[in-house]
Amino acid sequence: MRISSPLLVLSLLLPGLAAAQETIEDPKPGQLNPAEIVQQLPEMPKRGVTKDTVRSRLGEPRRTVPPVGDPPISRWVYDRFTVYFEHDRVLHSVKHGDRDRQ
Repeated sequence: MRISSPLLVLSLLLPGLAAAQETIEDPKPGQLNPAEIVQQLPEMPKRGVTKDTVRSRLGEPRRTVPPVGDPPISRWVYDRFTVYFEHDRVLHSVKHGDRDRQ
């Protein structure tokens, strides 16, 4: 009896995919949830926007964290998200989870 090639490939892949799904765990307390990182709020600034533009659109942040490292990375913390800057430009904007209110 001959098994067709697509069926053979599928039978080899399915157990691996099931095992991969079983290894996904919920984040531990204090860890970022990848689903929260991906979610964007309409007011969150996009990558490349300047600090002046962010300040003019959103106002003063609740808290600022001075730059560290090389290149210098700083943070501006707003109520619902944090904006990360490299030099004067937005690097990332990250939505706060319920436990991440800083």
